[in-house]
Order: sequence, then C-alpha cells, then structure tokens
Amino acid sequence: MKPLEQSHVPGLVLSALCVLAMVSPGEVPVPGEISEEILEKLRTSVARIAVNSTPCSVTCGPGLKVEELCEVTPAGERRNCSLVSSYCLGTFLCGLRHLTVPTGQPLQLPCLAPDAPRPGNHSYSYTWELARGLITTNDLLFEPLRNSSPALSFSPAREAHAGTYRCDVRLRGTSKPIKRVYFGLRVIPGDLVGLSFQQSPTWEQKLEGSLKEGSAGNGSREGRERFWEQEEFYEAVLGIGSGVLGAILLSLLLCCCQRLWRRRGAEK
Repeated sequence: MKPLEQSHVPGLVLSALCVLAMVSPGEVPVPGEISEEILEKLRTSVARIAVNSTPCSVTCGPGLKVEELCEVTPAGERRNCSLVSSYCLGTFLCGLRHLTVPTGQPLQLPCLAPDAPRPGNHSYSYTWELARGLITTNDLLFEPLRNSSPALSFSPAREAHAGTYRCDVRLRGTSKPIKRVYFGLRVIPGDLVGLSFQQSPTWEQKLEGSLKEGSAGNGSREGRERFWEQEEFYEAVLGIGSGVLGAILLSLLLCCCQRLWRRRGAEK
C-alpha cells in the first residue's frame, strides 16, 4: 500500500474540527480564549482517516481501490485500523481499440462492464457516436447515435457497420465524461480470407503431419518415405544447385572480360 501522510498535523486538524463540530454554538471560543475543557477534548479526540491506499484497479474509467482506515489521535497514534474498498477513477481517455470481424458474425462493443463500481447510489448514462467508414479519433467527424445502452450489439455484423464508434460514460445528472473509449471496427467479406488457424497450416506443420501419418501407416513404402525422398527436398537441392552454377558462370564471364580489357590495353 501507498502511505498517504506521515505527519501528525492532519490528525490534529481533523481532531480539532471534530471537537468544534461537537461544541454547541454558545461554547464556540473567541480567538485567544480557548477554555481548558475544549483543550482537553482536543487532546483526547480521535479522527478516522485513510492512512494507506492501493492504486486504482483500472487505468481509465471507474474502478476500486483498497484503503486502510485508522483512528488517529492528536499524538499520531493509529488504532482500530480496517481495510475498505472505495470508488476511484482512472484517466478519462481509454484510447482506440482495433477490431476486425468477418461479415455475418455477431459482435458486441462493451462501453462499461455491468459490474463496474458506482459511487454511492449513483448510476451511469451512456452516449454513442459514429465516424462511419473511418478509423479515427478526430471528434469533429463523429455523429450521434440513438443508443443509450452500455453496449452496442450487431447481429450479425455487416460491411456497412464499419467505422469508429465512440462511447462516453457519465454519472447520471452530470455533463463531464468519466470515461471515453473508441472502437475502430473493420468488417471484411467472410469469403475473403480464412481466419481459422487450422485451415491454413504452415509448410513445417504439413511436413510434420505427413511424417506422423507415415509412422502410423501400414508399413508401405509411401508411409515410410524419408524426408530427402520428398518433392520439397528435390526442389530445394535444385534451387541451391542452380544458384551455385549461376555464380560460377558469372565469375568465368567476368574473368574473360577482364582479360580482354587487359589485352586491348596492352595493344594500345
């Protein structure tokens, strides 16, 4: 936990305020005329304050933190400490989140989790805006959407839904946002590319699969085929051999040209 304050001054000030709050209006002292009774109350009064705290549980928007509350005497002594969870706020801006989905797939954009902490009995309000067809955080390009729910749902997503969606979260009855998040949504045709990893194995995975099939086969010649007997091996050898042969021929050609230049230079 992070210590809030090590000085005894806050405890003394809070104790004094507590005592003054308990004193009746007729007992409020005139400056320079504090009675012994009030001084005694100041010496014996305690205040319950937060002495330690954890960071907020989120980097942006509403979250929770754990505080250690203690009774602090005017002498700075701590007693009857306890841990409590309290409401806190991270930074206002949560940034841009990029999403790519194929057409026909259902999608939900959550602005705030349903179990997000709330201060006291307050509730949240939500406003959504859209920059259609663009991935941007320029607030001048957004237009309001008629939606006040904590999440946008697409069932299913279509190419016309592509763009940047902005959500602002406010405490109901206030105008200042406590969270703003952008969703950059790209919607691609479902038959344009296969997003399944299993449907597009690499060459190494194909080779490993063929070797496993060969070892689990019935012992035929095809099942026991070795790596260097496969077509890919011959292609690799042919490529390397062609490269080496080309380099040798190029070296011979350069040597011949160099000799011709030397002979012509000697004749001149």
